Amino acid sequence: MIARYLRTLVGLIASIALIAPSSIGAADNRPPNIIFILADDLGLDGFSCYGADQMKTPNIDALARSGLRFEYSYSTPLCGPSRSQILTGRYPFRTGMTSNGTGHVLSPSKEIMLPRVLKQAGYVTAQVGKWNQLPLQPSDWGFDEYLRFPGSGRYWNKRTPQYRVNNQMKSLPPGVYLPDVMHDFLVDFIRRNKDKPFYVHYAMSHVHNPIVRTPDSRPGSDLFADNVAYMDKLVGKLVTEIDRLGLRERTLIVFVTDNGTARGPAQRLTLRGRHIDGAKNTMAEGGSRVPLIVNWKGTTPAGQVCHDLTDFSDFFPTLVQIAGAKIPDGVKIDGHSFAPQIRGQPGTPRDWVYVELEGRHYLANKRWKLNAAGELFDMRDAPFRQIPVPPGSKDEAAVAARRQLGEPMTQLTGKAPGAGAEPPP
Repeated sequence: MIARYLRTLVGLIASIALIAPSSIGAADNRPPNIIFILADDLGLDGFSCYGADQMKTPNIDALARSGLRFEYSYSTPLCGPSRSQILTGRYPFRTGMTSNGTGHVLSPSKEIMLPRVLKQAGYVTAQVGKWNQLPLQPSDWGFDEYLRFPGSGRYWNKRTPQYRVNNQMKSLPPGVYLPDVMHDFLVDFIRRNKDKPFYVHYAMSHVHNPIVRTPDSRPGSDLFADNVAYMDKLVGKLVTEIDRLGLRERTLIVFVTDNGTARGPAQRLTLRGRHIDGAKNTMAEGGSRVPLIVNWKGTTPAGQVCHDLTDFSDFFPTLVQIAGAKIPDGVKIDGHSFAPQIRGQPGTPRDWVYVELEGRHYLANKRWKLNAAGELFDMRDAPFRQIPVPPGSKDEAAVAARRQLGEPMTQLTGKAPGAGAEPPP
């Protein structure tokens, strides 16, 4: 009897051993969930993990400690064009969205946004938050579900009486904080879709003007610091929910901001004791150099810093590659995938980044910047200072930099540096 029992047990174990690898393999082959968190109007000087002196962001810092922090990430220095570049992988001069007021030129017949590509790879998709500079509704661009609100900084019912959920207008009840509504919508979407790969574009409302109280604000408190703290709190709540659902190891979390800090706060914030040069809507370093943190537990190298260059066109091909999707045929994608770096591999880093806004543009690497007017800057003290290189300088490094950046600028834009006047920053 015992012998028969043992034979049965051994057979059962053998059967499990044969089945288990294929089951595990199937689970491992499922592409990761993607949560793309896009904060608003806050640069390097707003995050303690980058060395901010006044602001504390413990939950975002924790993502950096257990993930990968990028030092040289460049956005377009204004909300609308940066969002278009993220979702299309294309530079502003290609899409025509070169300012906040040109979003109407975007059309699904001309541009393909990221959710439509990921849906073809089996993803269910959602957009949560700011959408006001982009045209049509998120559903027109491939999002299955969405919650969008009219603008930024309008958190309470007095400023935003209504918001839109899947083509239905809803009223914000008195005393309800809109960022909390956005968070609840996002968590509900994740819970309902936890058994399939999902992609969420989470365009946070913090910390765009006007800066108003949060539910945690106290009389006389610093409202800007309160908003940064609440943004960080929401990120922490989201990560906690992902952990609770057991999704952390199969979820790629990207945290980035759309551009540098707005001018007002930028005047009082410091990074490691110094003011960053420039702010939102400028072509100085403070307009475009932004925090980027990638966290995929068990995949990203924990606690490391990546010094490779990235710009906002890179998100499209990176996420497409990670999802196992396919770049659309016949579409010029400007981005370079940094998926290998996310996996702890060397990858093929960029040689330069391109930044454009309203007719102004520049190419830059970690040491030099060359703008459309042909002005060369030494960036060895960036992000605090850009040092003009005198025209006609014979310094060998400067001469080489002018060539290394000038040739790709001419190829990319069709104009040699100095061929047209560069508007003031």
